[in-house]
Formats: sequence, structure tokens, C-alpha cells
Amino acid sequence: MDDRPWYALPPDIARVLRPLLAEVADEMIEAVRTVPAYGRPLEGPFGDGIRAGVAEALRHFLAEIETGGPVPRPDVYLTLGRGEMRAGRSLDSLLAAYRVGARVAWRRFAAAGVAAGLEPDTLYLLAESLFAYIDVLSAESAEGHALEQSAVASEAERLRRRLVRLLVREPPADPRAIEAAADDAGWALPRALAAVAIQGEERDGVLPRLPADAISDTIGELVCAIVPDPDGPRRRAGIKRAVIEAGATAGLGTTVAPEAAPLSYARARAALALAGEDRGPRLVVAAAVAGELLLRSDPLLAAELIGERLAPLAGLPAGSRVRLTETLEAWLAEQGRLGPVAQRLGVHPQTARYRLARLRELFGSALDDPDGRFWLALALRVRSDPVKLDP
Repeated sequence: MDDRPWYALPPDIARVLRPLLAEVADEMIEAVRTVPAYGRPLEGPFGDGIRAGVAEALRHFLAEIETGGPVPRPDVYLTLGRGEMRAGRSLDSLLAAYRVGARVAWRRFAAAGVAAGLEPDTLYLLAESLFAYIDVLSAESAEGHALEQSAVASEAERLRRRLVRLLVREPPADPRAIEAAADDAGWALPRALAAVAIQGEERDGVLPRLPADAISDTIGELVCAIVPDPDGPRRRAGIKRAVIEAGATAGLGTTVAPEAAPLSYARARAALALAGEDRGPRLVVAAAVAGELLLRSDPLLAAELIGERLAPLAGLPAGSRVRLTETLEAWLAEQGRLGPVAQRLGVHPQTARYRLARLRELFGSALDDPDGRFWLALALRVRSDPVKLDP
């Protein structure tokens, strides 16, 4: 009862007020036009909606007073809220119009009530009821505004997800179709973009942290985000921060024109595959691991390279194989300088000298040939498969 105080009003009040409804409605409409957003001719659907809202509010208010309980009515105020959102107006304007109209109605109703000899307590309850009724209508319009806002946001999100899939589709989509989809989604097609492939339970936490103009969709078990102008000032750092702060793992593809987005997404997935598991949050940048991606493109060939170039180590006992492999890596990295090799390994120079002599027995002239050293270094690189992270 408390939130519907008009149910407690004497039903006879409706008969006192009903003859005034047409005049009060006209005055309310004129008053509503003092609200800046409605200070224009009440024509077309806009004018019809205002008139219908005012007339329905007065009619229904008196109907519920007369019956002392709820009376069905159409969702005029929910519809008004939706319409304001579609028209690009804030809800504040509509609620201001409700308040202005309520004041006009109260002045006319109070005067009629006094003339009819209504008791002061009844007039007080009428005032409380009128403004409480306006609160109910305001709440319904707020709901309509929020529903329409949500619907618009949902539709925009749907169109952006569709655009993501179109951009990374294989075979590539027609550029004209991409342009049309971008227009539909309200997304400015950039001159350059990069795809980000995100995995893990934390992947959804990355999206709110990405640059505001990024768009995304879930494709299989990954989230694919498209980031415009990834090489712009602080953009790369922003992508990395978004991934790390969310505790996720992601791969950043190469920067390409929009029509080459499928290539960027393929590079992003390949970079993500290099991240491995249980290594903590990280962003692997395709451009920083181009060599690894090249070798990963043909795993069988990479395995053959390892088997052929490192064959001299294959027959050794496990312990010796590990020690000599580490020594070979250090020797190649330090360009054969004994002191730095020993320091890198943390062993006595004599120990390093012994191991290097053993390597010469195993690899022979390959250690002195520039091409041989290159392929040895490459085979070791493929074998250990280190991942360089974006600094």
C-alpha cells in the first residue's frame, strides 16, 4: 500500500478530477515543452508519443483511485524510455518532463479539490499519491531506456563479433564485404591492425584492458582480438599490460593491412603455441620469434635438422650428452673464446678445454666451417626452443 498511496484515496476524488483531464493534459503538454529537449513542435511519432503518455497517465491514475487497486494499462512509459534512447536523448530529459507535468497536474487538482471541499488530509494524500505515481512511471521509463541501451549495445557487439570473424576468415573475405561490415558495426577500418590470440581461463579479463577500439570474438577455444594501429605510441605496451594484468597468455600477430588479417591471426596463434604451459602470464610477439615460427612451420623438417646436425651427440650417455650440448651452445655463443665459455658454464678453464677437445673429436671440421657453425646453432635453437618475450 505504501508505494501505491493512491489506492487509499476516496474513490469520489476521481469524479471530482475527471472533468479536468482534457484541460490538464493540454497544460501539461505545454509545460513539457519548457524542457529543452522537448522545445519543438509536437509533430509526428514524437508528438503522438508525448500526448499518449500524458493522456494515459491521467486516465490510469484516476482509474486506480476509483477502483482502489491495480488496473491494467499498456507499456506506454517503457516504450517512451526506449524511444528516448533511440532518439539519442538522455533519460534525464524525460524524467524532468514527468516532474514538470506532475507539478502542473497538482496545481489544477489541488484547486479542484479545495473547490469541492476535500479535507486537507485528503489533499495531502493526493499530492503524495500524484508524485509517487510519477515515480512509478519514471522507473518504467528508466527500465525501457536501459533495455534499449542494452539492446543497442548487444547489437553493436554482435556486429563487431561478426566483423572479427570476417576479418580473419580463410579464405580472405572480399574487401568490399569487410568495409560494409565495418560500417554496420560502427568501427573505423584502420590502415593497419594486428590480431591477438588469447588462451586460458583468464582470457576474458584481457578484453576490458585492451585499447578501447579493439574488437574481439571467441573462435574455438581462443579469443581473437583485433587491435588497430598496434605499432602506435604505447599501443604495444598497452596490449602487453592487458595480457599480463589479466594473468593470461597470448600471441600477438604481425602488423598488416586489414585485408591480410587472416595472416596476422595465423601468426598470433603460432606465437601463442610457442608460449608453452605453466610459464606464467606472457605475451609472445610473432615479430620477435620469427625464426622459431619459421622452423615450427615444418616440424618434420626441424626434427630432421636436429637429428642430422646433432647426430654425434646422440650415442653418448645422458649425462655426457647434456654437458657437451651445453658446452657446444656456449662455444658457439662466445665464438670459441675459452675464458668466456668457461665463465658461462661456471667451470674451470681446464674443464672447458677438455670438453671442447671432446667436441672436436665428435664434430670435426664442422666447428671450423662458418656454414657448419650456423646449422649447429640453428639445430640447437630448434632443439631447446626458447621463447623470446616482448621486452
